[in-house]
Amino acid sequence: QVQLVESGGGLVPTGGSLTLSCVASGVDFRVVLMGWYRQAPGKQRELVAHITNSGSTNYGDSMPGRFTISRDNAKNTIWLQANDLQPEDTATYYCNCHVPEPFMRTREYWGQGTQVTVSS
Repeated sequence: QVQLVESGGGLVPTGGSLTLSCVASGVDFRVVLMGWYRQAPGKQRELVAHITNSGSTNYGDSMPGRFTISRDNAKNTIWLQANDLQPEDTATYYCNCHVPEPFMRTREYWGQGTQVTVSS
């Protein structure tokens, strides 16, 4: 069973930084696409960033350059470094995993989310 466990959220002042972590289990981490999404109250969930098994990254169109995604395949872990946080970054941040399946399909999994609150 695939499990994604996030950590690292919290309350930070405007301009502060956080590093979110996500540890995956029950999956061959070397072959999966991993990502971070976020959802603010009353808004749709949006992509923050994806990272492929080889380390190529893709950021959401509306994401500021203050976010950096990274991964360590040996630790089954991805991170999201968020710098110079602003009140509009307040959201629940979710870890996401796409697992390849036969016939060019993928299955998607989600973590429980970690709350990031930026005080103004």
